[in-house]
Amino acid sequence: MNTNLNCIFNRRSVRSYIQGKPIPEETIKDIMDAAMACPSACNTKAYDFILLDNKDKLKQVSSCLPYGKFLATASLGIVVCGNMDKVNAGELSYLLQDCSAAIENILIAVSELELGACWLGVHPREERIAAIKNIFSLPNNIIPVSVISIGYPDKVLPKARTQYDENKIHRNEW
Repeated sequence: MNTNLNCIFNRRSVRSYIQGKPIPEETIKDIMDAAMACPSACNTKAYDFILLDNKDKLKQVSSCLPYGKFLATASLGIVVCGNMDKVNAGELSYLLQDCSAAIENILIAVSELELGACWLGVHPREERIAAIKNIFSLPNNIIPVSVISIGYPDKVLPKARTQYDENKIHRNEW
């Protein structure tokens, strides 16, 4: 494992946070700066973000995510949305790729800032999409892709690790 890549190997899904500890605005700006440094199909940047630091909103959003109840205890939530009016060639697949690249940048940035985060899937679950659209009165062209919970981990995280699997690699043929 190449330790120069520990920014990736340190990333973990964190679902339990120290409650009542807000994330400084400068840190939130750093996280969003990292999100928007991601690659984007034809540089359309077909993503938008809703920042959640209101406990009632965090709880409301967590209630429509079956595996995301812990979002209610996070210091910050980020709803990652795609904009169908901006996406390359109007293709949903490109929108999902743009948003996923931003999500991964957020997760790595959060880890490097000694915070914890967890990616909570929304798309393609129609009931989750509808619930998030309803909570935020999103226009038709905006598709919620995921929610990321962020906070200060309430325990020490494990050391860097690789999940390398030789069986997942095919060279020049299947």
